[in-house]
Amino acid sequence: MVVPLFEGVQSLDVTGPAEVFSGADVFLAACRAGAPGYRVVTASPGGAAVRCSSGLRLLPEAALEEVGPGDTLVVPGGPGTRVPDERVVAWLREEASGARRVASVCSGAFLLAEAGLLAGRRATTHWDLCADLARRFPDVRVEPDPIFVRDGAVSTSAGVTAGIDLALALVEEDAGREPAAMVARYLVMYLRRPGGQAQFSAVLAAQEARRPPVRELQHWIAANPGADLSVEALAGRAGLSPRQFARVFAEEVGVTPGRFVEGVRLEAARRLLEETGEGVVAVARACGYGTAEALRRAFVRRLGCSPAQYRERFRPVG
Repeated sequence: MVVPLFEGVQSLDVTGPAEVFSGADVFLAACRAGAPGYRVVTASPGGAAVRCSSGLRLLPEAALEEVGPGDTLVVPGGPGTRVPDERVVAWLREEASGARRVASVCSGAFLLAEAGLLAGRRATTHWDLCADLARRFPDVRVEPDPIFVRDGAVSTSAGVTAGIDLALALVEEDAGREPAAMVARYLVMYLRRPGGQAQFSAVLAAQEARRPPVRELQHWIAANPGADLSVEALAGRAGLSPRQFARVFAEEVGVTPGRFVEGVRLEAARRLLEETGEGVVAVARACGYGTAEALRRAFVRRLGCSPAQYRERFRPVG
């Protein structure tokens, strides 16, 4: 297994999957004598040490020019993908076809796309970069929500820790559920994480309006999720007709009023579930859903899990 390194790589994109594969190797050696294991080889252009986005320095085992792609090629991401190292991209173009499978973590998808390896394929990346990937590479079918996407021999994962999810899936594919589950438990991870990456994006990633009245209304909505937030009520606060308000809001914010309100309410409910002991019924009322069932439907639709499941999985311990 080969992991190419470059300046500005995200260290967890490298070490997260590496820990999964090394953990699986330990399990297989102990429990399945003679079973093929994993060996992770890191390589950089010229074999030079690289500085990660965190400031750490990684010393690769080999020069990229001197290694092939191995059985599995895992391409990490990081700020260094913004202006990709052409030596890494050229190596991917030349060598990737020799691997049994190719995978990327986070913004490593941009390197695969630069090398032409995602053309016509489904792919994902960090939720905050999906729109940019789709804009820069229109021949890639970008799916913004999945934790990882597998299209034939090419797999791409969402942001940072999603590389661990993908690595666990690859171990399960190779050796079965038991080794993958053992490694997941050791790393205190789910073997299959619930929901998609939408659960980690801030709802107010919607752009802030330029016009002060609309911007102030955005802030008021965020502070009052339990209020009457119908288009008619909001239009009244803005001093516009419902039709005019809906048009102006969408132009300024980039989403419809209804979509923005839905996101605000979901964010507020998530925060209450994470930070308080309020019951689901009380959370639903406080956040404008009215009933626990309406809240449950919203969570399942947007996050892929119920409010109770969300609280269990994401509420801090202690």
